[in-house]
Amino acid sequence: MTGLLGAALPAVPLVAGLTGLLLPPSPKGATTGEDRARRAATVLGVAGAAGALLIAVLLLVRVGDPVETSTTWIDLGGLRVTLGVRLDGAAALVAVAVAAVALAVQVYSTAYLRRGPHDDVEVDHRYPPYAAQISLFTAAMLVVVVAGDLVMLLVGWEVMGLCSYLLIAHDRRLPEAPAAAMKAFLVTRVGDVGFLLGIALLGVSAGSFSIADVLAHDHSTGTLTAACLLLLAGVAGKSAQFPLHTWLPDAMAGPTPISALIHAATMVAAGVYAVTRLWPLFVATPAVLAVLGVLASVTLLLGAFAATAQDDLKRVLAWSTVSQLGYMTGALAVGAPAAALFHLLTHAAFKALLFLAAGAVIHAVGTTLMSRMGGLRRDMPVTFWCTVIGLGALAGVPPLSGFWSKDGVLAVAQAAALDGAGPAPAWVGWLVWLAGLLGVVVTAWYATRLLLRTFLGERRMPLLHPHDPPAAMRWPVLLLAVPAALLGLAGFTQFFAHRLFLPTAPAPGEQVLVHLGPALLLPTVLLLAGAALAWTGWRRNPAADPARALGPLRPVFTTAFRLDDVQQALVVHPTIDLAWVAQVGDEMVVAGVVKGVGRGTVGLGGVLAALHRAALPRAAAAVLAGALLVGLAAVLLIGGAP
Repeated sequence: MTGLLGAALPAVPLVAGLTGLLLPPSPKGATTGEDRARRAATVLGVAGAAGALLIAVLLLVRVGDPVETSTTWIDLGGLRVTLGVRLDGAAALVAVAVAAVALAVQVYSTAYLRRGPHDDVEVDHRYPPYAAQISLFTAAMLVVVVAGDLVMLLVGWEVMGLCSYLLIAHDRRLPEAPAAAMKAFLVTRVGDVGFLLGIALLGVSAGSFSIADVLAHDHSTGTLTAACLLLLAGVAGKSAQFPLHTWLPDAMAGPTPISALIHAATMVAAGVYAVTRLWPLFVATPAVLAVLGVLASVTLLLGAFAATAQDDLKRVLAWSTVSQLGYMTGALAVGAPAAALFHLLTHAAFKALLFLAAGAVIHAVGTTLMSRMGGLRRDMPVTFWCTVIGLGALAGVPPLSGFWSKDGVLAVAQAAALDGAGPAPAWVGWLVWLAGLLGVVVTAWYATRLLLRTFLGERRMPLLHPHDPPAAMRWPVLLLAVPAALLGLAGFTQFFAHRLFLPTAPAPGEQVLVHLGPALLLPTVLLLAGAALAWTGWRRNPAADPARALGPLRPVFTTAFRLDDVQQALVVHPTIDLAWVAQVGDEMVVAGVVKGVGRGTVGLGGVLAALHRAALPRAAAAVLAGALLVGLAAVLLIGGAP
């Protein structure tokens, strides 16, 4: 029964998505009351996500020890590809998070994707394929969660990339949306090439792509190191790790609910989860974990500093996602997959909450720029308090969820640095720990800045009666505020903690998710210092942006250290130039040879045709002369033979 539930988990949203793709687009100019296609798409989308959530909760209750079912799908000369599921407590918890966020996004989108705030206004005529693509996106992530075979995992991994492209480019009225979608697709594809090669290397080495067989096989050190490094390329792409992080902030061109889905529970979580899924391979390669630690530390600080200088509300949250992903991969680098998964789950709750609350603000005021906001606390009290909870969890304010999970990461990094605990070298622990502590200060600073610039002070532009969102948008925000506030406390329960520890990790009694003690004081002091710095700058001049205190660093942080420009100069422009050379070579050389042969053949045919065009007397004379020559040659040859 558990195996059947595991197979049904991605199947339910998959069926809903495929059925939704058969629906026609909504008629242009139709209102919500007239749009049958929209109503059908809404039912399918919400039902698919709700069904997946119900199955995920059942699995969470049922799954204790790991459960695996598989059957051979393809056998290529002894190299097996299987169909089946691999379930454990961690998979069930991640599945609950994915399905819960997907359900919130589906419900929220029913109100967000309208042309106006009322039920009788024109709707987005492309809503049916939008809802279907969300269902497919959810199904693809759930395939990654439950896959028992690396090829199945790869299928879900790639379908997510396709769905992200379609959803980011949904609003065709925005000129930047297609470009952002293409950038996300291409940048993640760069990493996916390495991910594919890593899977191939492991499968060939083990003689099977089954995850159980790959983990049980005794790989050579060189093969294992090469495969894990290749897998890290895919993780860097999907989970926006330096240097393949540049697609994530630009993906804000997509609808805000899609930003919540990508940043909270699907794309960016997939890379972190894939490492935990294959954790025994990574823990056996300390060199790979050292590389991951360096990437995590750079990503953590890069995202945090870039978030300090953004004016776009969604881009602040996007860069904060990059930074928080650095905490997760940093926990993996110091040998703590349980801490990484714990922060992944709390991040899913508070980041989905923040994006949906930001969508409510954008829906009410019609802009994403904080410089045009201010003073919204009085008109949008529900959105304000939910944002306070989300930002508090992001910054790590006790006792909100992010406090426990982030301090869990810092605690294991401190142990790795001071005690040499963990599989990676001690310097990796120092790097992750110090970067994490600095990240606490910067995160508190930009979270406070966002709250002050958006909701407090005076309005910087006259707005058209801002108000809290309608019920379909308000209730998902309110419900997500509950886990954003309280999910961290679940770390104290044995039921929750037991499911986050992988089978290869020590028993739950030997390590804990929640760390209590004097070590919590330092992050708390740093948090207060960062918040106080932003508050002090704002109090001096509420009309000014606290980011002005950054001075000459502000344009550097605004452009995220100009890494996009570096990427353009070192990768994009050379690739375009190479493509131009290839095009010219194809047109001038390859096509030129083919066309030249064709022209030569036509010309030779023309010459022969001209020779054949002759008057009848002359043609008859030529035929007789030819016959005479042939006969003469025959006589000479026959006569000269012995």
